[in-house]
Amino acid sequence: MCVCACASPSYKYLPNLVCEIAESVDGSGDMTSQLWKALSRRRIEENEEGKGELARVLGLFDLTALGVGATLGLGVYVLAGSVAKDTAGPAVCISFLIAAVASTFAGMCYAEFASRVPKAGSAYVYSYVTVGEFVAFVIGWNLILEYVIGTASVARGLSNYIDVLIGNVIGNTMRSLMPINVTFLSQYPDFFAFGMVMLLVALLCVGVRESSILNNVFTVVNLTTIAIVIIAGSIKANPSNWSIASENIPDTVMNGGTGGFMPFGVGGVMIGAAKCFYGFVGFDAVATTGEEAKNPQRHIPQAIVLSLIIIFVAYFSISTVLTMMLPYYAQNADAPFPHAFDEIGWPAIKWIVNIGAIFALCTSLLGSMFPLPRVLYAMASDGIIFKILSKVHPKTMTPIYGTMLSGLLIGFMTLIFNLQQLIDMMSIGTLLAYTIVAICVLVLRYQKEKNSAALSTSNYQLTLVDLFKELFNLHNQKVPTELSNKIANISIALLCIIICIIAYLISKMGTQLIAGDVTISVILVILVIALFLNITAIGRQPMQKIEQLSFKVPLVPLIPCLSIFTNIYLMLQLDVFTWIRFAVWLLIGFCIYGFYGITHSEQGKRNKADDDKLQQKYVEKFRILITYP
Repeated sequence: MCVCACASPSYKYLPNLVCEIAESVDGSGDMTSQLWKALSRRRIEENEEGKGELARVLGLFDLTALGVGATLGLGVYVLAGSVAKDTAGPAVCISFLIAAVASTFAGMCYAEFASRVPKAGSAYVYSYVTVGEFVAFVIGWNLILEYVIGTASVARGLSNYIDVLIGNVIGNTMRSLMPINVTFLSQYPDFFAFGMVMLLVALLCVGVRESSILNNVFTVVNLTTIAIVIIAGSIKANPSNWSIASENIPDTVMNGGTGGFMPFGVGGVMIGAAKCFYGFVGFDAVATTGEEAKNPQRHIPQAIVLSLIIIFVAYFSISTVLTMMLPYYAQNADAPFPHAFDEIGWPAIKWIVNIGAIFALCTSLLGSMFPLPRVLYAMASDGIIFKILSKVHPKTMTPIYGTMLSGLLIGFMTLIFNLQQLIDMMSIGTLLAYTIVAICVLVLRYQKEKNSAALSTSNYQLTLVDLFKELFNLHNQKVPTELSNKIANISIALLCIIICIIAYLISKMGTQLIAGDVTISVILVILVIALFLNITAIGRQPMQKIEQLSFKVPLVPLIPCLSIFTNIYLMLQLDVFTWIRFAVWLLIGFCIYGFYGITHSEQGKRNKADDDKLQQKYVEKFRILITYP
């Protein structure tokens, strides 16, 4: 019987079936393999555009206004004056230019991601669909930090601005009644800022359309105010304020630098750029509206580019006019424009600007908080943070619990931290998120397509000559293969390491380099040569064909590499306490993901169900072949 069965034609399929079953369960007992599989699993999109619970009501104007409103606030009315006074001097306009370039690189990477995946959740969703779950969680967790700290800092800045106008009544009263004597916290709890955040929470819970209309009105008022400042300030501009000699700086000035256009040197300009980068944070709010935009694949990239152009022109013009109206050392760090127009004797313009500035800061407050519930909604829907945050109210169609939790967290931050601490904390999280986005763009461009018919070269034995040819694609391969994908991924990893070392040397050992330290100079030259060879190797690898995208980052891999370098360099300008606070935030996030997200992931559940079905199918085939030879 057995001989006859084995001789049966059905049994010739058994070896192949056994191999398929083995492949389907391969690594199931290996904890390291299973952990890697969980961390790198990707969310599978099922052509659900238009299927979400959020209302699609935002057009190109709404999205551009959201990006401008979220960004063009505290940076204009507070940041320009404080950076000019203490960090960069008149060269604050150059600091804004450097920050704008870094933001533009990041903006282009965001725009390509938005074209690939028009879903709610910004770079979090983009990376989840295209790269993997753990990278997506890190980006999402940093975006939460960005929006929480961003909204808290605007609320605190608005409170400071109003306080200056009324003679510091709020600050003096709270310092006397409830002082906080902790060096790394605020001097007093700011209940006015807390109240503003609670009002904003109530507004956002009403609905997207209503919030968007109010944001559009406030943004128009904001741009009008900025135009008034630029025109009025230009009339009183004095170019000699950009070339004040050191001997002409009053003795009462505690920190006047060396005078001139760059009184604090190139280092001051770069540190200023790291702080000015805060002024551009917010354009990515546009990228969180993938399920509320009418035409996300087209309008989101356009809105990102348009908002960045408007924001840069405003910042550059404002900082130029401000430092020409008044010497940099005479600026007021908390409310520079009221002080400047007081000094030149134009009180009427001062009050026009004050009213516009309050509206503008309210707009920035709204725009800063608007994306946060959407990111929480996206992450909670995927099960990698607590599911209750994904609940959408049936009438307002807004993520109600996510909005309320966001408000409480932001309100808590406004109570215990001051403005400068908030700005530094937000910058580091945002810069890391932008860096990961740029890395993801590189990885995706050189990724082997799933249905590609290109020959697999994973088992191909390479000589040194063959390896060199493959490394720089001297065969002119046009379609990504497994080998080209591996070469690109390894090169990208090395690229990031080399960039970190170069940025550290330039940032922390710039004095020795300028002094002509031979050892550091030789190391830097070797690293720069290695960097260029690495970029060349990446650029020579075949890329995916993605003609269907409405926006693609140009000059890949150059622009993503510039984005990575600029972001890492700016991160290194921030102080050690900022890094410590950031490390604590990441640790909290990893605990949430490790103890909750990795086991409650919806994609993980789907993958497990698919694996179970596949194995059941193979077992059934095996049973049939054995039973009916």
